[in-house]
Amino acid sequence: MSPDGPSPPGTPQVKSLNCPSCGAALVIRSFGQAVTVVCSHCHLILDAKDPNLKILQKFTASVYEDSPLIPLGTRGTIRGAAYDVIGFDRRTIHVEGVSYSWHEYVLFNPYKGFRYLTEYNGHWNDTTILRSLPTFYPNASPPVLKYLGETYKQFQTAQAGTNFVLGEFPWQARVGESVEVCDYVSPPRLISSEKTGKEITWSMGEYMSGADVWKAFNLDGRPPEAVGVYENQPYPLSKAVTSIWIAFTAFLLIFFFLLMGFTMFAQNQLVYQGNYEFNSDGTGEASFIVGTFNLTGRTSDLQLETSTSLDNQWIYLNYALINQDTGQAYDVGREISYYYGYDSDGAWTEGSRRDTVAIPSVPSGTYYLRVEPESDPGLLTIFYSIALKRDVPQLWYFGIAFLALLIPPALITWRSINFEHLRWAESDYPPAYSGSDNSDEPEPGMPDQESQLFAGSNQAHKNTKSFDEDDTP
Repeated sequence: MSPDGPSPPGTPQVKSLNCPSCGAALVIRSFGQAVTVVCSHCHLILDAKDPNLKILQKFTASVYEDSPLIPLGTRGTIRGAAYDVIGFDRRTIHVEGVSYSWHEYVLFNPYKGFRYLTEYNGHWNDTTILRSLPTFYPNASPPVLKYLGETYKQFQTAQAGTNFVLGEFPWQARVGESVEVCDYVSPPRLISSEKTGKEITWSMGEYMSGADVWKAFNLDGRPPEAVGVYENQPYPLSKAVTSIWIAFTAFLLIFFFLLMGFTMFAQNQLVYQGNYEFNSDGTGEASFIVGTFNLTGRTSDLQLETSTSLDNQWIYLNYALINQDTGQAYDVGREISYYYGYDSDGAWTEGSRRDTVAIPSVPSGTYYLRVEPESDPGLLTIFYSIALKRDVPQLWYFGIAFLALLIPPALITWRSINFEHLRWAESDYPPAYSGSDNSDEPEPGMPDQESQLFAGSNQAHKNTKSFDEDDTP
């Protein structure tokens, strides 16, 4: 009991010792559970279980020394429980001649036990030891784990070496020790195995943002920016992908019913039809008037359809729809051409003998159509027909609306696919490989060798403290 009263719940019992080499003070916050402790001054690794603090190893820190982003002794709140940062190490793997290092922070609560924070390039994971073994399916491609109903795909296997330690550890920490690490991901979680000899320790991590870590430990300043896409980093808009496709489907249904309504209630009425011919030798009229016709009902479009007998020819028709009472004119110029022939690639055609154009928002009234045709002189007579239809549904408007609605979900989905591409590009199973994934229905069973490895991991779990349900990410 402290002079000011009992210690608050979750407060570690701190014990001060002195380094047997340099005499510097050693603070052990997990006294009774720490296995090794490291002197921050002379970098001796000491046996915390030995009353005399037996020296286990001395390492040179001038090359490997690292400063924790979260200072040792800092207290923070993770999942509603207070934890002290008591240990810090750095591990490194080498892939194709390139070194990749990450940091691990050992957290301790006297009632909850140990948990860990890992950090790589600004990406954080809240990690605890698994209390039961996952089920392994090596025949899937890539291999997968099943744990608590969730599937984890194998991401990467590498040999990780420890090259810096500081503080307390619940295991015999050594600089230079090496373990085989294998990660399986199911964002935002990952399961990692650490194989030492015949023993395997399994842990589960859940992705945390740097901002959440800084808030949990009440740290000053800003966390380092996250670089790249991490192996279990969730896509920031993952929930938005589903939501936006649901919204797209809802709007698509609305547009479908609107389309049905416009189609059912549109007049789609033929108000005029006539057949004409054009002689390019100059004997025909330069322009002529098509007889009057009445347009009734609400203001709506008027569709003008032209059908021709073009045969390797073209014709230009200058139309003018004129209101007989007001003189208001709607000018429309249409060039129609149709050519065909043969070349080394076979038969070809270009253009069309038909043309359709809509004149929008034409009020009711009495109208006539002025037609002025043009073409090359000396061509054969061109026959053509003109048809005018009132209030015809213009489906291309709905096509544009459909494309406009499709752009946001398509863009977000593309970004999601690209995010996954960047994630798996750093794995043992790059996108071209992982695209052949057959892990949705993995075949049960494990080879004998894998069974032995999982059996070995049982012994590792026997030596690991159990955690409450709310401690598991």
